[in-house]
Amino acid sequence: MRAVRAECFFDGEQFRRSGATVLVAGGKVVGVEAFEFDLPQGCPVLRYGGTLLPGLIDAHTHLVTDSGPMALDRVAGYSAAEIETVMTQALQDHLAAGVTTVRDLGDRDFSAVGRRDRQGRRGQVTEPHIVASGPPITSAGGHCHYLGGEAAGTEQIRRAIQDRVDRNVDVVKVMASGGANTPGTDVMATQFTDSELRLMVELAHKAGLPVTAHAHGTPAVEQAIAAGVDGIEHCSCVTDRGAGDVTDATLPTLARSHIAVCPTLGLDPAMTKTPPPQLLAMLSRMGLTLEQWVQARAEFAGRLHRAGVRLISGVDSGINPAKRHGTLPRAVLDLHAAGLTITQALATATSVAADALGLPGKGRIAAGRDADLLIVSGDLAGDPEALLDPQAVFRAGHRIGDTLR
Repeated sequence: MRAVRAECFFDGEQFRRSGATVLVAGGKVVGVEAFEFDLPQGCPVLRYGGTLLPGLIDAHTHLVTDSGPMALDRVAGYSAAEIETVMTQALQDHLAAGVTTVRDLGDRDFSAVGRRDRQGRRGQVTEPHIVASGPPITSAGGHCHYLGGEAAGTEQIRRAIQDRVDRNVDVVKVMASGGANTPGTDVMATQFTDSELRLMVELAHKAGLPVTAHAHGTPAVEQAIAAGVDGIEHCSCVTDRGAGDVTDATLPTLARSHIAVCPTLGLDPAMTKTPPPQLLAMLSRMGLTLEQWVQARAEFAGRLHRAGVRLISGVDSGINPAKRHGTLPRAVLDLHAAGLTITQALATATSVAADALGLPGKGRIAAGRDADLLIVSGDLAGDPEALLDPQAVFRAGHRIGDTLR
């Protein structure tokens, strides 16, 4: 057993300003005590002056993409070895930022699923824990079709779900709308009929799998809610009139459904100089500049929160330089700026995310939980920007490093 002490403490749900001593053994938290707890003789202790909190959870990442320009488009040409190299770097970047769990929602050829399985066989604790969907199910020629998840018609949909069941994925990802990064798709339109999306949800649920839906356009968001999905990615509610264009009934319905919404904020403003042409075309259709689009997305996330919608944090990381791997703290801070308290914003990447992703061992620091820990500089309750300054990261009790960035 050893101890980790910090002068400030966030357990995943609330702050303890007097700090805490966390006891760790066998990769698990075995006790949470006061800062000045009298340790057993011979128990080693690591003491930090900043804030101790659970390792962060990025609920929307693409491990097979390298965070470069047009990263999604280039994945189709990668060899298996190149994909492994890209995933290794992505996982290192996440861990360096304090992200100890990632949910991959944009796999190619089930590469991230295979990586997850190898982690489990080896008992690997030097990378973030992976939750994996496999390639997202999309329509013929639909958004991210080059990842290998095309399905057209009932029989192909049935086979796609069964394939994911057979491969033991953790979640089914479906592209309910088109996407700005795939030419020829319409971000404001649905990609499947109502009955097709309902069939996916029914088959997945019958197999014990949750379903999360990529949905930018308002019609796709409303379709996903009606189909009974468990999560919605982006949830921009886009029409020709802009983002956040919904009826008065939609948000209360979404809140009552308890669907977990990942708004995929966290855009790096320094890296938005050259947006992809598909995104520019969408913005032109709405009559918005990129800056106005980013602002509208953030404002709508605040509106979702005020309506009582369950929010979790994810960046859509890896798809371009403005959405790099390891930038989840920016998404948390963006939610804070949108109106969530820092306690609420941190919970979207810890306790609330763990509950939404079905990870009972993650997201909280308490006896019996995994010892996935993050220490950042300063008092995080009073200085949220300290989240951008990780001092040490522990994965299953294994200290990755005291100074990572």
